[in-house]
Amino acid sequence: MEFIDLFSHVPLHIKKGIIGLAFSRLGGVSPKPFDTLNVGKATGDKPENVLANLKLIQEKTRVSSLVSVTQVHGTDFFHVERGDLRNGQEVEADGIFSRFTGVGLLIKTADCQPVSMFDPVKKVVANIHCGWRGSVGGILKRAVEELKHQYGSCPEDIWVGIGPSLGPCCGEFKGWKTLLPEWMWDFRLRPNHFDFWSISISQLVGAGVPLNQINCVRVCTMCNHNYFSYRREGITGRLANVVALLP
Repeated sequence: MEFIDLFSHVPLHIKKGIIGLAFSRLGGVSPKPFDTLNVGKATGDKPENVLANLKLIQEKTRVSSLVSVTQVHGTDFFHVERGDLRNGQEVEADGIFSRFTGVGLLIKTADCQPVSMFDPVKKVVANIHCGWRGSVGGILKRAVEELKHQYGSCPEDIWVGIGPSLGPCCGEFKGWKTLLPEWMWDFRLRPNHFDFWSISISQLVGAGVPLNQINCVRVCTMCNHNYFSYRREGITGRLANVVALLP
């Protein structure tokens, strides 16, 4: 089982209160084409394999529970309440927020960006599923505003980790003139390729998050075969990305 620490840039005296891990596809039980650490329930993999993989993730992160949502490429959010820790039901949303320690917020990806947020002052975390539609909808700016309005966070206190996702090397959008707003065109590197890592960083900085508190790991899921990539494979699994407050 392999993973990247999304909060490796956080000072140690702050980092003791947080865990944020972006897992590769390795170390699970699922067979091809979901090999092996697939956490996507709607991929075609057997449910028992997904549950076994989720258990492995939970054990590795040492959280008491995992909370996830049915991701729909929108901009709606889900706020964890105490009752949600028991029923295990998923709602449609693309961002999860929590103040509970030991509760892992799980975002599933296979090219889209997993964006984990942590406010050590207000002791709240968020995990955001950010694809190109979410970027167009300003989901990251909305997430920072949600932390501010719902939890009293100051943007300058927020730390962010952007996990493995489609890089500018492979971020091809042939219909970009109709799909993407004009402000995104400044991030076009080649005729049809866009740097969505920089787009996300720009949105976060524009929302008030300090640049030095944003860690983009810059691992392209389409280039690196240790990660699931929907663009590369079509039928494939989903990666686990977990953030949690530690007791």
